Amino acid sequence: MKKEKDEKLHTSRHSLAHILAKAIMELYPTTKLTIGPAIDDGFYYDLDLDEMLTPDKFDAIEKKMKEIIAKGEPFTKKIVSKSEALKLFKDNPYKTEIINDIPENEDISIYYTGDDFFDLCSGPHVESSKNLQNYAFKIYAVNGAYWRGNEKNKMLQRVYAYAFPDKKQLSEYISMLEEARKRDHNKLGRELELFTTVDYIGQGLPILLPKGAKIIQIMQRFVEDEEERRGWKLTKTPFMAKSDLYKISGHWDHYKDGMFVLGDEKKDKEVYALRPMTCPFQYQAYLNKARSYKDLPLRYDETSTLFRNEASGEMHGLIRVRQFTISEGHLMCTPEQLEEEFKGCLELAIFMLKAVGLYEDASYRFSQWDKNNKEKYIGTEEQWNEAQSTMQKILDHLQIPYEIAVGEAAFYGPKLDIQIKNVFGKEDTLITIQIDQMLAEKFGMEYTDKDGQKKNPYIIHRTSIGCYERTLAYLIEKYAGAFPLWLAPVQVKVLSLTDRNNEYAQKIYSELKDKGIRAELDDRNEKIGYKIREASSMKIPYLIIVGDEEEKNNQISIRGRGFENKTGINLSDFVERLENEIKTRKIN
Repeated sequence: MKKEKDEKLHTSRHSLAHILAKAIMELYPTTKLTIGPAIDDGFYYDLDLDEMLTPDKFDAIEKKMKEIIAKGEPFTKKIVSKSEALKLFKDNPYKTEIINDIPENEDISIYYTGDDFFDLCSGPHVESSKNLQNYAFKIYAVNGAYWRGNEKNKMLQRVYAYAFPDKKQLSEYISMLEEARKRDHNKLGRELELFTTVDYIGQGLPILLPKGAKIIQIMQRFVEDEEERRGWKLTKTPFMAKSDLYKISGHWDHYKDGMFVLGDEKKDKEVYALRPMTCPFQYQAYLNKARSYKDLPLRYDETSTLFRNEASGEMHGLIRVRQFTISEGHLMCTPEQLEEEFKGCLELAIFMLKAVGLYEDASYRFSQWDKNNKEKYIGTEEQWNEAQSTMQKILDHLQIPYEIAVGEAAFYGPKLDIQIKNVFGKEDTLITIQIDQMLAEKFGMEYTDKDGQKKNPYIIHRTSIGCYERTLAYLIEKYAGAFPLWLAPVQVKVLSLTDRNNEYAQKIYSELKDKGIRAELDDRNEKIGYKIREASSMKIPYLIIVGDEEEKNNQISIRGRGFENKTGINLSDFVERLENEIKTRKIN
């Protein structure tokens, strides 16, 4: 039933995209149409217009769309040959390009909206525009979009619109988005002085300010300590390497466009590249000496700074960046150890997600290769079938509720991706666990088995908390900046009521610092209400207020989580509460 409802909604949104295109053509007749699909919350259409569509023009477009819908015009499908289609769209270079990509003997479908508008489309559509009369839609943005996503092509205008079955659902969705914008890490993270960006440094290269850097430092230390407790051995490897290393691993052939290359192969004797991942570097630690089955499993981890040449249109705050730091690890094991070690990697990832409070937001994706696009990968079909079959058995045995994503595997092996959505519903991978039986052979990684035979180990690639910048982004949005106490960059702020209380406030502040509490002192000559509002706006968990009464009794007053305006508190009792909340990593 849900599937049918979703399909109906998708069809209606797609039909509205055609209504939008017809309205645009009536208002701007020289427009060249390209494509207009339905999306999760509505639809968009990419257009080549002679003038910019600014927000002040949205109402007129919506009005024209409603006029078309009110006519009750039918959607009619017509099948034509390739030559007929080329004649119909002879004045549209974009449609002509699409048609030319279709095989000669393949029929092409055209959809008419009424008698005076047609578009190249495979459908389906609603029977008539009257089926859309109750639908509520709203044009909300026009962004630039390269034709076919290629930055070498012309920049088009992409018109976005929300669309829902009725006004109530549209209104609720817009309200939800307004709340999401308040939590958007790209906005809130700057307001809370966690990070910033600078145009002349570049896209995807954020500057972590002291508070943001402190949160990531806390997470890194926590992760490294936990990994060590679980038997992982820390390595530190170079940020760059000669192209020779990447040619062995396959990155040069399969990932070069995503790397920052230093030098020119045609001119320079040696060409280097910044590392996009750590695996080929950590393998050298394994290769440092001969290994036997008794050495396995061997677990290497590293807090790795990586560099990936993401497309400029993909950059978004801290979620997708060009330089980032990741909790990366590589584990070498025998086939018999594979399931238990994979389970251990998954348990570590789940432990981390629970610790920071993201476990309930996670979903699982089994990313497989696309056998119809073999040039993207290394290895044979037999090797891929074996690796994926092995991984599926492990996931099923561990009862992991996953969805399959064909074509999302790494070029050397399948993976389990742990996905998180941001406040706007956009999903990205936070943590990956991959099975690899190919790179060990490429690098000559061997161990001597019980029978004296040389064998290649299985390799598990994994992250334990993923990219720290991306994790910080999700945490900003999850908690709207009000982090759990153990992660808060400033845990307590001490506020003096008047100047004569500054010395006592300084004493309280020093005692907190001595106890390892991250504290700040505000002894400015400002009204206490102003100080409280300012500290509260920065989402500081606890405020200590000291005036004459507190100083006289050697006590403190508290504002904060679970302490609504409490007075007459002993500092030692408060510190004990803080220490317990930090130790247990209590989630708000």
